[in-house]
Amino acid sequence: MREIKNADIRDEIKRNGLTQWEVAEQAGIKEITIYRWLRTDLTPEHRAILTKAIEELKACS
Repeated sequence: MREIKNADIRDEIKRNGLTQWEVAEQAGIKEITIYRWLRTDLTPEHRAILTKAIEELKACS
């Protein structure tokens, strides 16, 4: 079975009722960028950007 890259980030987005495009918008990146980033192992910098955006969105809801 194929490993799903960045499953923890994907699950966090779903668990909080968010969409990837909302996270991208909050992070200040284009929607296509988040899709590209999530295809491969995230760099620590990209992981921090997405985690921060998720946390900010969670705080707003």
